[in-house]
Order: sequence, then C-alpha cells, then structure tokens
Amino acid sequence: MTIESKTAGPDGQEPIINIVGEKVALGPDRSDLVPLYHRWSNDFEVVHLMGTPYPSTLESEEALHTRVSKDQEIASFTIYTKAQLRPIGSAGLVDINHSNRTAEFYIMIGDKTSWGKGYGTEVARLMIEYGFTCLGLHNVFLRVNTANERGIRAYRRAGFRVAGRLRKSVRLGGRACDYDSILMDCLATEFQGAALRHLRPKASEANE
Repeated sequence: MTIESKTAGPDGQEPIINIVGEKVALGPDRSDLVPLYHRWSNDFEVVHLMGTPYPSTLESEEALHTRVSKDQEIASFTIYTKAQLRPIGSAGLVDINHSNRTAEFYIMIGDKTSWGKGYGTEVARLMIEYGFTCLGLHNVFLRVNTANERGIRAYRRAGFRVAGRLRKSVRLGGRACDYDSILMDCLATEFQGAALRHLRPKASEANE
C-alpha cells in the first residue's frame, strides 16, 4: 500500500475528521503522515508558486510538525477526499490574532492528480467558515501572486476579494519581478457557510 492511498491512522482506525464538505474533509495533522507532507514540500511543481522552493529534510519536516502542533496561533488541517478519506494536501490559518480577530489562510494541494477538481475552492470556503464560526474571527486574509491564476480564481469563488497589491514584487523562475503580490480578504459580514451551521446557536437561543 502506497502512502498516498493510506487512509487509516496509526491505530488502524479511520482518521479523525473535524469538518466535512461536499468533496473534501478536514482533519488534524498526523505525525504518521509527516513523510507524505515531506514529499509534497519537496515537489517544486507544488510549492514554487508559494515562494522560493528549497529542498527540505525529513528531520526539518518533523520539527515543523512538532512546532505547529504546539502553536496556539496556528490551526492546521490535513485535506482528505471525502469519498476515500485519501490525504491530498494541507490547509490552515496562521498568525491567529484574537484581539484583532484576524488570521491568514494558506493551502497546499500536494497531490497533483487532485488539481483542477474544485477541492481548493471548497477548502478555502470551509476554512473561512471555521475561522468565523469556531474562532470568532472577523477577517480572514491571504497573499497570492499574480502568476497563480488558478488559485486567484478559486479564492474569488470561495468569497475572497482583492484588498490591495504590491506591484512587481515577486520573482519566479529566475525571471525579473514581473508579478504582483495580491492581498485578498473576506469579512464575516460578507460570508455565509453551511458546513458548520450545526455549531451556530439558533436565533431563539442566541437571544436568551
């Protein structure tokens, strides 16, 4: 059995799932999947639009997993296909600021066979809803460069809007700084999701 098809956790049970959408499910990161996270982070085709790609060691990936698991300002999830509970990527909120009620969204679909299937859009919507419903945030934002046209389309469909840009600030593939860095965000007052509605109090309960 290859690691990509592995669905059971280290105890032989199905993985813990926190949030379920129509196509994907989200669950906590798993230490037994660190080798798979490591493989994704070393695929330059996967990570090059997220910044300058660097090779990483398994030890550094294990250290990152340990640090993230203890950081109260990070909520990190593994992305699974809903039907097979097959891990295909990771997503989360970082720099969670409860005073300002803000957080930054990130996503990586590491399994390239899962690209172009609408998973990224749904994950973005689920993470926005999680931030607003479970963490009480008001603003969820992200950074993306203009070379990532597919990502920008997905983020727009999820509910993000362009809030600003840093012009000609991104250099990719050894080329000159031909790309802009775009800031996109979504406000709680602009978004309504259904995946976590069971966690929201009914109107009568909220007024009691």
